[in-house]
Amino acid sequence: MIATDPSETKAPASENRAVLRFAPSPNGYLHRGHAYSALLNAEFARRLHGRLLLRIEDIDPQRSLPRYCSALEEDLAWLGLTFEQPVRRQSEHFADYRESFARLHDLGVVYRCFCSRGEIGAAVKRMSAGGITSPLDPDGTPVYPGTCRTLKKSDIENRLAEGKPFQWRLDHQKAMKQTGPVSWSRFDIETGRTTAIPVQLDRWGDVVLVRKDIPTTYHLSVVVDDSIQGITHIVRGQDLEAATDIHATLQNLLLLKPPLYIHHPLLRDGSGEKLSKSRLSRSLRDERSEGLTLARLKRELGFSESRE
Repeated sequence: MIATDPSETKAPASENRAVLRFAPSPNGYLHRGHAYSALLNAEFARRLHGRLLLRIEDIDPQRSLPRYCSALEEDLAWLGLTFEQPVRRQSEHFADYRESFARLHDLGVVYRCFCSRGEIGAAVKRMSAGGITSPLDPDGTPVYPGTCRTLKKSDIENRLAEGKPFQWRLDHQKAMKQTGPVSWSRFDIETGRTTAIPVQLDRWGDVVLVRKDIPTTYHLSVVVDDSIQGITHIVRGQDLEAATDIHATLQNLLLLKPPLYIHHPLLRDGSGEKLSKSRLSRSLRDERSEGLTLARLKRELGFSESRE
């Protein structure tokens, strides 16, 4: 089993080494896309003479199940990957996320949102009926129309008195005024050069930072964890590139040192769709049971012997 320690902290900055991480969620079985990302992180850690950490992103108790975590460990061991111990599990660090959220609250850049998904959907439909097209965020979801952003104090107090559940959203307009222009750094592993990419936070609108049932979200947790663990280079799929707008903004607001980013191409199936747990893409576990060897997988993923 992977050892964990709630008191785990980042290594001293004096080490001055690159630090990378592979951060899967145990909400399904890993597929080839995860294998590619994990192997690429390991390769880049070697090329940068750095460290490679494993982080288990299990903030969602309903979807993060022990059997998936065990399978994840087996798959990574089969890939021949080893990670520093102890491993950080997000579910053991909610206090860190609460502390960082408190700083955002003190800055006045967050607000309570009492809307349910149904209410948000209805608001978007009303806008459409009135001839107003609701913009879509980079993930293809309608941007939150800001219904609760301007609630009066009395309305908020009434909803709280009624016990209506709420989540916390980032007021992107206030955040942008607070930070001014923000950019994140794209890193080229071949040349060692970085390119500044301007943040476009307005295309996301007011994203959720704290859920109704969990004191964080992916966006908040990943930024806090990367800082605590001293991550210097983030290697992840292109599907998360646009989300770097949110992460760079939070890093700026929380005065955290930003890492460098590499967003690799996604693996796709025969129909051109990206491999995904939600689409029940063929799992690495199933492929292994059908005779897939590590040498064959590496060849098919483009990891030749010269890259090992």
